[in-house]
Amino acid sequence: MMAVIEAVLFAMGDSVEMSKLIHVLETDEEEIREVIAKMNDTYEKSDRGIYIAELENSFQLCTKPALYEYLIKVAKAPRKYVMSDTLLETLSIIAYKQPVTRLEIEKIRGVSCDHAVNRLLEFNLIQELGRLDAPGRPLLFGTTEEFLRTFGVKSLGDLPTLAPEQMEDFKKQAQEEAELKVDI
Repeated sequence: MMAVIEAVLFAMGDSVEMSKLIHVLETDEEEIREVIAKMNDTYEKSDRGIYIAELENSFQLCTKPALYEYLIKVAKAPRKYVMSDTLLETLSIIAYKQPVTRLEIEKIRGVSCDHAVNRLLEFNLIQELGRLDAPGRPLLFGTTEEFLRTFGVKSLGDLPTLAPEQMEDFKKQAQEEAELKVDI
């Protein structure tokens, strides 16, 4: 079973959904998870350069991040993202509110988000999820598996949550900023 999982993940290159592994191996999710955990233990104990990452109930064979510097000596260095505060803010809104439209993002940010959304699409951190059933049929956006890989989380449920006190502080700050704009 280990050999089949390793071969499938290696050959596919991208992530493979649990349902496909269940179909191929003709077993249940629990057994596959146990085998993958054993494989990761073996990779770690034998100081291998790979591991199996879980991404939203899918699995992918990956190179350990600590070995990145050696990879770039052989392969062309992947493009580095320049994540400005604007991009991070827009990405955060999309990650926590998805599926979300540009208009909803702009309501939260208070400014146009066209450039930020286009850059995030270009970086493959977000994707179009479809269209909202509303006048104008606006596009809906959500995060990608690349987002999960980049930020090192298995699923959106692993994203940090804000404590209620922090939410209150943010609301007070927003209210104070709104009052300042009215005074000007």
